[in-house]
Amino acid sequence: MVFIIAGCVPGAARAQLQLLPDKEPQRVFAGIARTVTVVWHNAGDNTVDAEIRARLFQSSSATTVRLGETPWKTLQMLPRQTVLESAQLDFPVVKAETKFLVQWLENSNSIIGRTEVLVYPTNLLDELKRLVDEGGKNFGVLDPKNLLKPALKSSAVKFVDLAETGLDDFSGKLAIVGPCGPDDPEWNGLANRIGKLAQKGTPVVWIQLPPPKRAGIWPSFWTVPKNQNVVVVVQPELVANFPENPRSQLNLIYFCNLALNPQPPVLPVLSPQP
Repeated sequence: MVFIIAGCVPGAARAQLQLLPDKEPQRVFAGIARTVTVVWHNAGDNTVDAEIRARLFQSSSATTVRLGETPWKTLQMLPRQTVLESAQLDFPVVKAETKFLVQWLENSNSIIGRTEVLVYPTNLLDELKRLVDEGGKNFGVLDPKNLLKPALKSSAVKFVDLAETGLDDFSGKLAIVGPCGPDDPEWNGLANRIGKLAQKGTPVVWIQLPPPKRAGIWPSFWTVPKNQNVVVVVQPELVANFPENPRSQLNLIYFCNLALNPQPPVLPVLSPQP
């Protein structure tokens, strides 16, 4: 960890500003004013008052290219304080997952730390068009909470709105059922109706609302065979913040692929052991 030294008064003990590391890279779409979160900690006994700048690099296995530098904000922190902040940064257009590094500096001089960001193209959901062809007639979506449909529409992914046509009468290639609650019209007998839909020939991705009180441990997702098809049951956190979260969109595409091409469970492949 690299520290910035910020003295509040001459002769006072030094205040140490730390950028706490992320557990994994952050993920955003390419574009203007994408949000990157940062957690700062003042480990010293004096107040920190620092002008912070962000320097952006695009990274690959062979090269790292500096793209630019922008002022962020004046960061003021009390002794021993930890704060969660967010920065709005611009990322260029990319064609595939691309690694970027954000270097945080005080007055373009002292490097505090860095944030790793994976940037994705904005057309990830185009993959659904390939999976469910024929102009969307084969793709049904039941999404009473409107968690998925706005992003699908903005990506021009055509689908049959099963809230209008009814879940029971659908006979397409794939159906996605978003979280439903007791106040939704489709709630009564939903699990049984989803099972019958799969038995008739339509694989289903079912994003479940968690029960109010969970008994035991629930997997994040699992498959339920129905004749030659499956229902893929998914916990909602895997598609959280769907319009803005590339990981959630990639997860949904994975679950749709899994529903259309079910695979038997296998043991994980471990790295070669010495």
